[in-house]
Amino acid sequence: MDNIINLQEIIAKKDARIAELEALVKYYEEQFRLSRSRQYGNKSEKYIIPPTQLHLFGDDDVDINLDEPEPEYVQITYKRRKRVGKRKDDLSVLPVETVVHNLPENEQTCPECGGKLHVMGHEIRQELKIIPAKVMVVKHEQSVYSCRGCEKTNDHVPIIKAPTPAPVIMKSLASPSAVAYIMTQKYTMHLPLYRQELNWKLQGVYLSRQTMASWVIRCANDWLKPIYEIMVAGLLKREILHADETVIQTLNEPGRAPTSDSYMWLYRTSGDAEHHIIIYEYQPGRGGIYPKQFLTGFKGILHCDGYAAYHTLPLEITLVGCWVHMRRKFVDALKAIPEEQRASSIAMEAIYRIGKLFHLESKWADLEADKRYELRLMQSKPLADKFFNWLGKLTVLPKSASGKAVNYAQSQYKWLMNVYTDGRAEFSNNRIENSARCVAVGRKNYLFCNTVNGAKASAIVYSIIETAKANGIRPFEYLEFLFETLPNTKDIAFDSLLPWGEAIPEYCRIPADNEGAQNAEKKRNGFFDRICSGIFGREA
Repeated sequence: MDNIINLQEIIAKKDARIAELEALVKYYEEQFRLSRSRQYGNKSEKYIIPPTQLHLFGDDDVDINLDEPEPEYVQITYKRRKRVGKRKDDLSVLPVETVVHNLPENEQTCPECGGKLHVMGHEIRQELKIIPAKVMVVKHEQSVYSCRGCEKTNDHVPIIKAPTPAPVIMKSLASPSAVAYIMTQKYTMHLPLYRQELNWKLQGVYLSRQTMASWVIRCANDWLKPIYEIMVAGLLKREILHADETVIQTLNEPGRAPTSDSYMWLYRTSGDAEHHIIIYEYQPGRGGIYPKQFLTGFKGILHCDGYAAYHTLPLEITLVGCWVHMRRKFVDALKAIPEEQRASSIAMEAIYRIGKLFHLESKWADLEADKRYELRLMQSKPLADKFFNWLGKLTVLPKSASGKAVNYAQSQYKWLMNVYTDGRAEFSNNRIENSARCVAVGRKNYLFCNTVNGAKASAIVYSIIETAKANGIRPFEYLEFLFETLPNTKDIAFDSLLPWGEAIPEYCRIPADNEGAQNAEKKRNGFFDRICSGIFGREA
């Protein structure tokens, strides 16, 4: 009898060990699939629910009115309008050089009767002509005047010099256009200084990367920093902001190893702001003290992700969590699940439920904030409450991908639901993440900043350029205008030199080409179309 009991205990221990190992293998398989997906898979977070898939967890959460009559199906027929002149519309903002090709005078005779030919029409084709950047030297010769009479009769001879524009950097080859070009190439086109050095060399000019870096730092601190500070002050007066941070490496930072991670903190205005402001701030760390210092005096709504540093901000700042960040956890969980099990998984159900909220937001995008607030409380908030109630009833392994997604969503409940406190609040923090893209792409090319001064100057230049782009201003023309104006103007009102200021000339503005440009900008800044298209197909 004792032997049987011992055998049963051994079997029970082995069964428990087998179950533990099976759970461990399942966990490793999830991590392997997720790693493969991140390395080789599609980065898109769009998932379409199979059309034949029924609702997974019963009909209690499905908004169906059985008494409502079936909709009448109306067949809609239309004739697709042929797109005529699309290329002409796209090129309408460019200058045109017309080249007329005529027959020589002696060939303008009819081959049949020998009579004089006349022009009956023209056949037109268009080409794009590229004029590469050209480097030249501008030599400023300052005429110096004196009086011949005073030279003969007086002891004092007045010397008068003709006025010349002040240089952007004293005793330097730097010009407003050269510095603006270097900044635009690095911070807009993401071309590192060592590649620009080669480009200058191919033009016949040896301009070292150290010299260009010095120009960027000097001009950023001397001329752009006052405008940057006004933009920061204007940003903190707004009621709704977005915040995020991204890694940047600085090699020569006192007291820190070259491999240490520093951070570029980002802050920007909301989508409905009259004038968009995007601010970049370099800091050596990622602690909560940095946003607390920057946001001193700010009172209002701050959109952010789930990073705990934002949760230490003062109480007068209302944090609104990002539903897209939360949804991304379930997307990752879905990628970790075998493909044949995805349609019936918790992750897919969560994505479906979240998608219904974004679908409603897409319909209310053009409404006034007060009306959107009312509709959210009536239609969207009950769905969000059902979603979190459903999460609370689930039983998942904490270390599994689905378990991590569920735990993250529940831990962010307080801040995610703050979106329902104000109709101006947004469901997503994608707006500021789009602004962080320029730093991320640039970082892949120039890899690091050499000094702290260079990193801080980069933050200033990024702020000026990205704010200009957000307000329809050309970066190169705007920077060149600033470097021409600021050194030669005293007691200037810096507010007039902001991207929306009255002093900005018309040639600095991006020309409006067609309606497609405005629609494309709206689609880039928004996030509803991208998410809803995956959940609700063409309807969204």
